[in-house]
Amino acid sequence: MPNRGEVWLADLNPPHGTEPGKTRPVLIVQAQALLEAGHPSTLIIPLTTNVVANAEPLRVHIPAAVGVQRESDLLIDQLRAIDNRRLVQGPLARLSPSLMREVAQAIREVLDFEEE
Repeated sequence: MPNRGEVWLADLNPPHGTEPGKTRPVLIVQAQALLEAGHPSTLIIPLTTNVVANAEPLRVHIPAAVGVQRESDLLIDQLRAIDNRRLVQGPLARLSPSLMREVAQAIREVLDFEEE
């Protein structure tokens, strides 16, 4: 069972349009309570090694030192739910609380859910 903040490998094939495809690392962002309840799908954010500088809030940079093999970006604008059967291996890494706060802020900005 995945936990929030973990990086897992997921099979995202077949891609459609601008969706990232292939088997790639994804960050688990779903609420821990839903994960523990055995919900059949999981909210994830795909990672890419195609790093782009200064792309916040659409991307959050993940240094290789965090546990992922290569320097990567989280594709915040590609947040999506996947069937749990797409999660093929993990956990590969766990993001720090400070990186998870950055991810949460980027999600709020991309969805226009700013705190008031």
